[in-house]
Amino acid sequence: MAAMEGSVAANSRTGRTRLRTRGAQIAPADPPTRPPEQTGTRASQSDLTARIVSTAARWLYQGRRVDMQDLADELGVSRVTVFRRVGSREELISQALWRLTERMLEIAVERWEAERPDGELHTPGTIRHINQMVAGSQGLRRLLDDEPALTLRVITDPRGRIQSGIVAFNEELLRRDMEEFGLVPIIEPSALAYVLARLGESLFYVEVLAARKPDMAAASRLQQALIEGILP
Repeated sequence: MAAMEGSVAANSRTGRTRLRTRGAQIAPADPPTRPPEQTGTRASQSDLTARIVSTAARWLYQGRRVDMQDLADELGVSRVTVFRRVGSREELISQALWRLTERMLEIAVERWEAERPDGELHTPGTIRHINQMVAGSQGLRRLLDDEPALTLRVITDPRGRIQSGIVAFNEELLRRDMEEFGLVPIIEPSALAYVLARLGESLFYVEVLAARKPDMAAASRLQQALIEGILP
């Protein structure tokens, strides 16, 4: 700086510092407070979004409240960045719950296929395992206790990823049983898949609205009856 001829003066209107050199004014840019957030590539931004959702999913699984500021602190970014990457808190919870749901569906398939007797359908046993995991999820129970309206809204939204995802999963199972075992559903597979999903959702309504523990065994029998067309 000693080699430069000029002086530093404060702009009275903006308070910013300007450097005068040989009649020219150079206004230094304000230094970025969080360079990675401002200059990240699409790949890094996508990775950040995935990290936000993964962290939220882990917290939900552990029964921890998803607080946007705590989430930002955990990941070393600003709260504004978290909202910019995932939208609203409800949208984040929806994405996180769907990530947990996807894994639950995978585990349910793995468990039933590992124990399924020859000739048994894929759908009823898989759904029984889903019901058991839902009933035993302490994180989901905590979310229902703390924020019942939000939880039901996210899980039962017909335009949301959770209900539509489960309906698609159910339909895929039904069509597999139709192809492999000649299953003839009582109604169209897409409609039956929706009914099975709604029946599963009713377990949450029982717990929240009626304040009583849902009967998972009865629900599984009813679902099996709908699938196979037999009485429970």
